[in-house]
Order: sequence, then structure tokens, then C-alpha cells
Amino acid sequence: MHYPKEVIEIASDWIEGKEDAKNWLLKHNLEELVQLRDAVSRWPKPFEYLLVHKHIILAAFVNAIWEDKKAFQLLMDKKAFHWAAMANYINGDERAGDFLRKSKLGHYADLAIRIQAKIRKEGDENSNFFNSGPYKA
Repeated sequence: MHYPKEVIEIASDWIEGKEDAKNWLLKHNLEELVQLRDAVSRWPKPFEYLLVHKHIILAAFVNAIWEDKKAFQLLMDKKAFHWAAMANYINGDERAGDFLRKSKLGHYADLAIRIQAKIRKEGDENSNFFNSGPYKA
């Protein structure tokens, strides 16, 4: 599934928490992209929304981000190469970002960068020196 460039750019803004972007997505019946924001953070309800409403590509993308090989293969089988490339890019494959840009899908690469930053920020917020090693409670 390919979304227009404008939609992906607005979804990127929503990933960063811009409420006006969320409202625009809802107004244009793109609830799945609203749910994607929390689904990538492994929240169960948004992920369930994607499955129940048959947004299988987006659900597979979310799982592929977390290195689920079957989900990645599903993206490839469904010819959702841009979503597969985004998952690889998020997981550190710079060539995947190059593929998106060369394919004139730089807006998808930007979305991937923002998702990666969100996941890393959340990981940093949940890490605490005193919850690791010999200091573990």
C-alpha cells in the first residue's frame, strides 16, 4: 500500500506528536496511521486495531521493526518493498534508506527515521542505571 507523499509527511509529524497532524489524519479517515504511532512502541491496543481492521501490511511492518523474520517475509511476499525497506532502515541498514531515496520514496525514509528516533527516545526514557547489573532491584 502506497500512501501519497503528503499523507506520509503528515504521518511523520504525528510520529513526533504534533496534534494537528493527528487531527488531519483522522479527518481524512487514516486512523491506521494514527494507530501506527503507538503500535511501533509495542502498545497492544493500537496493534490490535491494525489487525482487526485488516491493515496487515502495517501490522507486519510493526513486527518487522522488532526483527520478526516472518513479518518481514510477509512484506516481501505482498510486494510492500517500501515498508520492508523502512523496517530494515530502522534496524540500521543504510542501504535500505538509499533504496527508498533512489526510488523517490524519501518521505518514507524520513518516516522511518522519525519512528527510529521515537523508539530510541522511549528506550532511553525507560533505562535507568540502577535497574541494571549488580544494582538491579
